[in-house]
Formats: sequence, structure tokens, C-alpha cells
Amino acid sequence: MENKLIILLVIILGAVATAQLVRVYELSVKMRKTGEHDINTRDNHLNAKLMLGFMFFQFIGFIYLMFKYGWTGRGVAASIQGVETDWLLNLNFVIITIMFFFTNFLLFYFTFKYVKKPGVSAFYYPHNNKLELVWTVVPAIVLAVIIILGLKSWNNLTSMAGEDAIRVELFSKQFDWTARYAGQDNILGKYDYKLTTDNNELALMTTNTIDSSIRIIIEGPSGIKNIQKILNKRDTVLADSVTSVLRNDLSRKERLLRLLVQMKNNHSKSLDKYSWDDIIQKDTLVLCKGKEYEFNFRAKDVIHSAYFMHFRAQINTVPGMTTRTKFKPIYTTEEMRKLENNPKFNYILMCNKICGGAHYKMKMMIVVKSESDYKAWLASKAKETFKDKYFPAPAAPTATAVPADTTKM
Repeated sequence: MENKLIILLVIILGAVATAQLVRVYELSVKMRKTGEHDINTRDNHLNAKLMLGFMFFQFIGFIYLMFKYGWTGRGVAASIQGVETDWLLNLNFVIITIMFFFTNFLLFYFTFKYVKKPGVSAFYYPHNNKLELVWTVVPAIVLAVIIILGLKSWNNLTSMAGEDAIRVELFSKQFDWTARYAGQDNILGKYDYKLTTDNNELALMTTNTIDSSIRIIIEGPSGIKNIQKILNKRDTVLADSVTSVLRNDLSRKERLLRLLVQMKNNHSKSLDKYSWDDIIQKDTLVLCKGKEYEFNFRAKDVIHSAYFMHFRAQINTVPGMTTRTKFKPIYTTEEMRKLENNPKFNYILMCNKICGGAHYKMKMMIVVKSESDYKAWLASKAKETFKDKYFPAPAAPTATAVPADTTKM
């Protein structure tokens, strides 16, 4: 209780003291016969000198931080395309730095030079055509150069790679990455989202995956046959809401079945080989030093963004469309560890879009190997192709796979 009284007393005394100080200030202003907005010559010159001092402090601090922490702190670019991107970014930084020093010098120096002086009124300078032309045309030319060079780099990064480039697809979903290598033929097999099943997450298109999808949609636990069986039960009374949900689900799956049957009729079995030899990697993306890679990106659910920070590459992955970028690694993981002076360094692929609650853990390790080590790794995957891993024994067509009256649904 005593503590509370003391605190209350301190607050009251503080308020009284503040009120008295304000009163003293008001009286002092009246005695000086000047308004609060009036600034005397001494204070004016002091502020002008402080402005000049702040300018030097700012410039010295900026230069010190650049020397201490480096030009940008990005580290070494680990791809040929990354070197080009860094050059363009450095050009932007040079222009920005020059303009930073130039404009800030004018701002603070003019504040010092043209400080208000007794008896000297400000000169009204409303317009100058030459100045308007200079600070309109010069920035326009600089921006045009930056934009043209940027578009040139972007078109180069997103254009198709050469025939010798290794094709890799990166499939994104909440919250992981899956890599698919094109295999020995260096051609990625076709895909269609309608073929997505438990053992065909990437929805690759082959005769077997089409047959499997048809069989699942007809005979699966929640397939057409089971839904029809539930709806046709005479000894079970279903609520109207349940019946409506089941009928909508049945209608959707019958439409999907018709599309799958159409896909089966149009599919050529000769295309299966392009999917069967594809290699699927879930944990690590393995690359070869000195080899150009063309990356194709897909997204299953929401927009993600593939960010290869050390290779200076980033591109969005968008549901319903394929995006593309390319780069050629120039340092192995071991070489980069020496350059970075970090024995624990690892390349990494991250998602640079906030794609959900577990966005923070959407990462994939990248290992860059020498050509000999890469060939040895690739040879070890010879028996881990899509066919070997997911369809070791191609399913034989069954009589119930495609009913005679399916196309009439």
C-alpha cells in the first residue's frame, strides 16, 4: 500500500514540475519578444554546419561499411549465367552509388551554402527548360540501358538451352521439391495431371499409367463402381446432403473417366520410352560441373518460386503451366567450400514465395560433382528409373479396365 502511495505521489509531483517548466518556457519566450517559429542567425548557421557534418559522417560510414562487409555480400557466383547476372547487378549498384553521392552532396552542400542570411531574401527560380531537359533525358537514357540489358539477360536465362544441355524437371508442391532427370535419351516424358496417383505423383504419361488411372477411377475404394453401389442400395436410406455429395462426385469422376479414355485412344505406346527411363530424385539435386542444365518447373498446388541463390537463378513455378530457366555450374561443392572457406557449405534450392505454413522448410540440397563423379552417380541410378521404381512389372490390360459403354457416360 505504501509503495502505491509513493508511486502516485511521484506521478503528481512530476506532472506539477512539467507544468511549471512549460510555464517558465512561455515566460522566457515573452521576455525575448520572439515567436517560437523565429530562428536566430546563430542557430541557423549552427544547423547549416551540422548538415555539412552529417554529410561527411554519412559518406564515411557508407565507405567504411562497403570495405568492411564487401560490395554486396552475395558471395561468389557459381554459374556462368550467375557471373553475367552479377555483372548487371554490379552495374546497377555503380549507377545507384554514383547518384547517391551526387544527390546527397548537392542536398547537404546547398543547405550549408545557401543558409539564410540577414537582409538577403531568397531568389525565386521557377523554371529552366535546359535543366528540365537534362534531368528528364539523362535518367531516361540510363534506365533504357538498364532495362535493355536486363531484358537481354532474362531472355537468355528463360530461352531453350542447346541440344547438349541436360534436361531436368523440378516438381514443386507444399512443401517439397522433386527432381526428374530426362534419362539416357535426354527427353523428358510427357505428363498429365489427370494421371496423378499414389505411385505416379508426377503424373507421367505411359500406357500403363493411363490404364492404372482408369482402373483406379472405376474400381478404386472411392471409384465409380463403389459410389454407384452405395447409391443403388435399397436397404440404406441416405440423407439428401450425402446423396448430393455422392452424385456430384460420381458425375465428376465419370467426366474424368471419359477424358482418360480419350487420352488412352490418342496415346501412342512408342512415347512410353521417354518416361520409363526418367530418374526421379526426392532428396538431393545432383549436378555436373561444366554441363549446361535446362530446368523445367511445375507446381501441383500453389505458386512457388525456385530460388538457386548461389547460381543466381530464380523463377516462379505456376500451377497449370511450365516455366523454364537454365544455368551451367562452374564450381563443384568441394571447390565452393574452399572458395567460401566453409567446410560445411552446401548449395541449396529454396522456395522464395510464402506458399503456406511450412514454407520455411521447403528446401532441397544441391550437390555439384566433377564429371567423373557425376557419371558414376548416374550409373548408380541405372536401375532406379521410373519404370524400375514405380512399375517393375507393367500391368496387363484387363477386361474391366475400359467397359464397353464407357464412352457413353
